[in-house]
Amino acid sequence: MFSTFSGSSRRPRQVNLSGRHSSPHTTVGSGAGSQAALDRAHQERLQRQRERDRLGAAKTIQRTWRGHACRKRVQNRLRHEWDAVEQVSAGQHTSNTPTPYASGAESLRQLQYLLRFAQMRTEEDIRRIKHYGYRQILTTQNEGINCSSGSWPLAYLRLQRLVLPILEHRLRSRNCDWSSCNVLMVILNFLAGQIPTETAQNAKQFYRTIAMVAQKTSSTWRQPADDLGFPGAGAAPLTLIMETTMSPMKTVTGYTLNAYEAFACTFMVIPVLTQQNNSTSPTPVNSLLNSLADRVNYKLLASALVTLLKTSSFVAYPELVESRNRARLLGCFIYFHRYVHDFHSPQAYSSHKDFVSVVSSLLNSLPNNIIDGQIHDADQTDEISPSYELSINEFVREQIMSLVNQESVGSLLSSSSRTASASGEDKVEEARQLANYALALLRFFPRRGDEIRMWLYLGPTSSSSDGPSKSLPAIKYFWQATKNSSVFNSITRDSRAAINFLKPKGPGTKHGWKTPYSDRDTTSLVEDEWRVILVFLELYTFVLKVTDDEEFFSGGNIDFTRTSPVSSTMTRENALPLGEVKALTTFLKNLGFTLYFNASDIASTEERDSSSASISGFSFSSSARRISELSQPEPKPTEPSVGGVAGLSIDYVKGLVTGLLRMVYERDSRRKFLPTDHWLMTSRFDMGGFIPSVVQEEESRHRIEEEDAEDINKDDDDEDYEASPQLIGTSRTQQARRLERLQRQQRKASRRRYLQAVAPRLEILQNMPFFIPFTTRVQIFREFVTLDMNKRRGHVDADTWRLAMMRRPDAPQQYEKHHAKIRREHEFDDAFEQFYPLGQGLKEPIQITFVDQFDTVEAGIDGGGVTKEFLTSVTHQAFNPSDGIDLFVENDQHLLYANPSAVEEQKELLRLAGIPENSIEFRTQVTELLQRYEFLGRIIGKCLYEGILVDVNFAPFFLRKWALTGGTGSAPKESGYRATLNDLRDLDEGLYQGLHQLKNYTGDVEDFSLNFTVTDTVTIDRHTGATKTITKDLKTNGSNTLVTNQNRLMYISYMARHRLQNQPYLQTTAFLRGLATMIQPSWLSMFNHSELQTLIGGTSSSIDIDDLRRNTQYGGVYVIGDDGLEHPTIQIFWRVMEQLSDGERRAVLKFVTSTPRAPLLGFGTLSPRFSIRDAGSNQERLPSTSTCVNLLKLPMYTDEDVLKEKLLYSVFSGAGFDLS
Repeated sequence: MFSTFSGSSRRPRQVNLSGRHSSPHTTVGSGAGSQAALDRAHQERLQRQRERDRLGAAKTIQRTWRGHACRKRVQNRLRHEWDAVEQVSAGQHTSNTPTPYASGAESLRQLQYLLRFAQMRTEEDIRRIKHYGYRQILTTQNEGINCSSGSWPLAYLRLQRLVLPILEHRLRSRNCDWSSCNVLMVILNFLAGQIPTETAQNAKQFYRTIAMVAQKTSSTWRQPADDLGFPGAGAAPLTLIMETTMSPMKTVTGYTLNAYEAFACTFMVIPVLTQQNNSTSPTPVNSLLNSLADRVNYKLLASALVTLLKTSSFVAYPELVESRNRARLLGCFIYFHRYVHDFHSPQAYSSHKDFVSVVSSLLNSLPNNIIDGQIHDADQTDEISPSYELSINEFVREQIMSLVNQESVGSLLSSSSRTASASGEDKVEEARQLANYALALLRFFPRRGDEIRMWLYLGPTSSSSDGPSKSLPAIKYFWQATKNSSVFNSITRDSRAAINFLKPKGPGTKHGWKTPYSDRDTTSLVEDEWRVILVFLELYTFVLKVTDDEEFFSGGNIDFTRTSPVSSTMTRENALPLGEVKALTTFLKNLGFTLYFNASDIASTEERDSSSASISGFSFSSSARRISELSQPEPKPTEPSVGGVAGLSIDYVKGLVTGLLRMVYERDSRRKFLPTDHWLMTSRFDMGGFIPSVVQEEESRHRIEEEDAEDINKDDDDEDYEASPQLIGTSRTQQARRLERLQRQQRKASRRRYLQAVAPRLEILQNMPFFIPFTTRVQIFREFVTLDMNKRRGHVDADTWRLAMMRRPDAPQQYEKHHAKIRREHEFDDAFEQFYPLGQGLKEPIQITFVDQFDTVEAGIDGGGVTKEFLTSVTHQAFNPSDGIDLFVENDQHLLYANPSAVEEQKELLRLAGIPENSIEFRTQVTELLQRYEFLGRIIGKCLYEGILVDVNFAPFFLRKWALTGGTGSAPKESGYRATLNDLRDLDEGLYQGLHQLKNYTGDVEDFSLNFTVTDTVTIDRHTGATKTITKDLKTNGSNTLVTNQNRLMYISYMARHRLQNQPYLQTTAFLRGLATMIQPSWLSMFNHSELQTLIGGTSSSIDIDDLRRNTQYGGVYVIGDDGLEHPTIQIFWRVMEQLSDGERRAVLKFVTSTPRAPLLGFGTLSPRFSIRDAGSNQERLPSTSTCVNLLKLPMYTDEDVLKEKLLYSVFSGAGFDLS
């Protein structure tokens, strides 16, 4: 209502002062009116302004030309005067032999004249400069003339700044060789020697020019130079360049570090300095590198680079933009240190803080695939895109590889361990630098990660140490730094604080890479703290792999600061006190929870910046991005980085945290040392709606996987299309296909981000399930199975599915596929032959017909009970010893695991039978053996799928492989199974004890004459017990690598990995592949090994008689009537059950159901239900059972003692159907 704030509804009057008609329907006259007058005035003003601009430009041109002409006249006059003094005409002065100047004043005056008119592009002036240089060099040789004080330094500097661009201009010409530069280089060398301080101030231009000379003329150094009699011009090019290069660095002044800085960033990056020579004779280039290494002060060089990299000064050097140049700088820097120490004793410089800082900064700025390519260690993940590769020559590769050796890595903490008197800030800063270096090595050399971790763990070797001294183990050193970090303390207090610490902090500098110590602001400090924490987690993960439970639980009982610890207590010294382990697990819990539950919040910033970011934290210039997208490889999505730390992806941290947290959780599962509810994080969830939310997330995951599968199929079709020859004129179609593929990739990335946002609970359950109570996870597992049943069958009930199948047109074929005729005593073989081709179809209800040895069909209708009997019989036969190759074997505790030598035994038997290894029959036999493992995995999966308990007990390490199946998008290798020394105990107690004694042996391990090989024993004849041994290398060239005190932990780790992973790999993989056919691996990852055993065979807790009684069904005479009272015999039966011991109760339960354990969620979930029916009134008749339907056939006993006696007799005599 009110158009203004005055409160009046009256519209204010509008007055038009421009003269323009306000009505849109009127036209403005062009020749009259106030508006036309205004337009004409405006045009006249513009015309006058253009005229003034034209006159001003003309005056400027005239003024500039007059100034130029005047300067030319003055310069020409000065040239004539200068030539007159020199007594040489402008074109003839080089033909005479110059002589020294009579005095310093005359020389200075001539130099000042020369500087006033000399032009870098005028050849006559260049000859005058050479002429003056000739005479001045001779003049300075006269001891009576002083040419170094007063006005001389400034004049020399001006002449140097004139000579440098002249050299650069000549070097840019095509036909440039050493002869065209040698005289100017002599003059430049002379000037640098006269004014080293001023040259150091002008070091950037100076060394940039010297680098151009060395690079451009190196191929012509062997050609004879035309010295024209010039003093010093006949010197060897190598000598002259060497002298010129070293001149500003000879004398230590306030600007010496400037000279070293410019030398490193401009001269040490030229390709010619690191080029390879295949000939045996040394080349001038190699001699130049060695001469520089011999004369350069490597400590000042390191100090200069540290100062440069700690600040933003490196932006002044465009040479550092290219990764290749940074790699060459790193190679030369390492070579200088190695050269000074005669390529021995790397521990002498590797622990120097400046060396550590420079190497780690440059390493972190490089892509980590330049050494190992795309092949990574089993415990690492791909952190960079394979679309970008940096090629380096062998020299640089050799220098970088030299960083990885036991002496240098082991002595990394040698100097820091002795700085007990240092301040707290110095210790923290030192820890950050060392962590940055250690993490750079682990990132850069993933295939040697275990060795690096071991060397850090062992510390300095006896040969490199200076004798007995107080030393802090690396674990304790980095743990103390971790505890004192703000990141650790903040996340320990509140898991929500991890979001801000984990968020990427944006790109680096315009150069595309960011040094870890640039600008000591809060962001940089947080990045440093992350490096310290991650190095500690890497080391602690390695230590736990070689630490047994006794050593783990003894942590803190030994004073680790005592001198010279013996090897038998080293592992104990590295073990953390249990109280500190609790603090560590709290931090890991909060961090891991945030990584998974708040993944979308962490990655939100990175997703917006991913278009401008690139590989491992460094990017490319805008000119490179302007290249047409169609001509470039398809872009890869950039992985979010941890707090902006270049090269460290979120998935890498997820895997590291998940793996370590699971390892500590397994220790706590075996022997409780943490509070009961320590692992739970239910306070962060709404547990009331948790299960429905997880089920909904699982449905979303299924839908996204189906969409991904469709896009993958389309991508495969596109690859086939592009691989075929293309017709002319189809470029538009190809472009459209590439665009569609890019859109599919974007949709896939979008779906992945969506899944992170909508399925955080599912991520937690798959990676850190112990945050949720076990019973809740079991309910979720059953809900997942029900969801899958409804999806495949349309119904959960088997009879309903069978009825629906009978209505289908292909009902006979479907019935045939799901039906099998099983012979007694041949259950596994018949089941494998008939049901293996079914694949995932085994999830549907199956029809089983048992036949005896005469092929007579047993009576009975499969309503579920025969299926249970079938599954129980198949597992019983498959896991029991046989006359052939046993698929599974037992350990000392009678726990089952896949036979590690099964495949080798099969191959040996085939070889003995004369079947060639490359034949089809040979491969078929081996494949069939693995298919049997796969089918057995499906059978166990079928039992889990149908909720049928089987009395099969697996070894913990084998079950752990089920649980640690790895995630699909969050570092699967790190969250997968890792072999440990404790797992080896479950496999072979004797081997475990031997390796444990080897680890704690106080003498020289070389006395045992062990090498890095392993001998496997294979049985080739089961009747005679004949065996064969097969020796394999545990590592490359393992047979020639002795086991020493320094590498014995690596030997133990490799041995455990071979026995637990490598040797049974094919068998275990096949079994898990079959298991995954029936049960999603992500469902199994919700449980640890003991929980999985509970799912398979039931809980090991005491039998709850009241729960069993409430969930028992009665048949025949025993059916409860309308009065609600139980039959007297049933009442007697339950009184007897209450009197029995728990062992006897379990025996009764096994007698009826074939398993001695109760279902985890109670007997209400037992399928089929526990049932009792009458079996007549004969008091002498024994009870019998039908285990296929969990039915107890109990005669109507009237006496309690008789019932107890008959029941226990039947239970412990093994009677069953025979007494029915």
